[in-house]
Amino acid sequence: MTIQIGETLPQATFKEKTADGPVEVSTDALFKGKKVVLFAVPGAFTPTCTLNHLPGYLENRDTILSKGVDDIAVLSVNDWHVMGAWAQQTGGMGKIHFLADWDGAFTKALGLDADLSAGGLGVRSKRYSMLVEDGVVKSLNIEENPGQATVSGAAALLDQL
Repeated sequence: MTIQIGETLPQATFKEKTADGPVEVSTDALFKGKKVVLFAVPGAFTPTCTLNHLPGYLENRDTILSKGVDDIAVLSVNDWHVMGAWAQQTGGMGKIHFLADWDGAFTKALGLDADLSAGGLGVRSKRYSMLVEDGVVKSLNIEENPGQATVSGAAALLDQL
């Protein structure tokens, strides 16, 4: 079942590449006592994710943070090496968190996993965005078509802030 507005995020630990190497980031460390924008993509380096979804969040980072948001994170069912390379290539390193849900456990616990095997990707995350306050989902925007980044894009989320 898909997580709903008003529900608490499940506990998980992600991997993130930093300037000092890989670190583990728990859901408590990221969300507890904070207002966080989390968006997820089916795959780092894929066209829609790289050209349409991620850029809006990077370009609007300061505006989003000025609305009382403490942090922004992008999540993908990829390993931390891939997420780190994507952060570096896109200029996002140190601006937002690039979280690797390496085994998809968090994504599956949210009920937001998608089997994209027909496209050669395997089990990945649906494309979505959410606003989370102190671990509780306040808004949830799931794309019907994984090839689009409209309802889960930065502009749509800014309207919700």
